[in-house]
Amino acid sequence: MQVAKKSSGVGMSSAVAINTQPPTSTMNLNNPYEIVRQLVSGNAVVVFSVSGCCMCTVAKRLLFSLGVGPTVVELDHHSTGPDIQALLFQLVSDGQQPVPAVFVGGKFLGGIETLMACHINGTLVPLLKDAGALWL
Repeated sequence: MQVAKKSSGVGMSSAVAINTQPPTSTMNLNNPYEIVRQLVSGNAVVVFSVSGCCMCTVAKRLLFSLGVGPTVVELDHHSTGPDIQALLFQLVSDGQQPVPAVFVGGKFLGGIETLMACHINGTLVPLLKDAGALWL
């Protein structure tokens, strides 16, 4: 899997760009990378979650309260959930939990800590607007 970590300004310590170019071969929807790539390239906001996880609930409720309708993938109900979770673990740093994993505008924003930090410092709403998830 190839991901590119890059700094992208205030509130986002590192964002990870998932290659959203069309694949050169036939799409394999059993491949966790392809599943994640397709989801994040086709939706303004994607939250990978585990049902029953309190921090996942906080992330989803925050986004819903802001008027965002994220695409939510409950990994414990998904056929390739464990593989996707392993892929997400590669994206996080410093031993952070891989879920909730929030993608905004096709880029990995981070987990609950990054989401809350962006909300508190005022950078979350502009990110959501730039991604097309908010219009106001």
